[in-house]
Amino acid sequence: MTLREIRLFGDPVLTTQAAEVDKADFGSEKLRLQVEDMLETMDEAGGVGLAANQIGSLRRVIVFDTTHQPGGLRGHLINPRWQPLTRESQLGPEGCLSIPGISADTPRSYRVQASGYDVEGRPIGIAATGLLARCLQHEHDHLEGVLFLSRLDDAARREAMAAIRRANWFTTRKDTL
Repeated sequence: MTLREIRLFGDPVLTTQAAEVDKADFGSEKLRLQVEDMLETMDEAGGVGLAANQIGSLRRVIVFDTTHQPGGLRGHLINPRWQPLTRESQLGPEGCLSIPGISADTPRSYRVQASGYDVEGRPIGIAATGLLARCLQHEHDHLEGVLFLSRLDDAARREAMAAIRRANWFTTRKDTL
């Protein structure tokens, strides 16, 4: 397994929609290694989720680990989809490995049904609430090229953007916007 570089805010890959993984790729060593690398990278960075475009791959692959909470799960979804199971929403702190040190209360659906495939192409379905539901929605957004900042109200977004502009990781980047 290999630790992958996590792409940071401002990298165009983070705002690019990912393509579905072709059925012919299921079961391949390349796909299996990508999922393993993503899990290892997420663990090393201390995250609860990671989408493929965060490591520069425009394939619809996410990994997650919420096992530190009751009812949490660790795994992956390829070509994920989700839908709300109720109209109930949650507002809670959300951060992103691609936007280090920035967190803001972000609205999300409280209870969702997610589906996709494992690396072998077997269907997976997950009913999730709380943090796992938030994580699945956040990572799916990444695959759509959407960052959690766009889910914030105007005032919270302005505050987060100001904090990003002051952040050392942003101001020292050679490719700063």
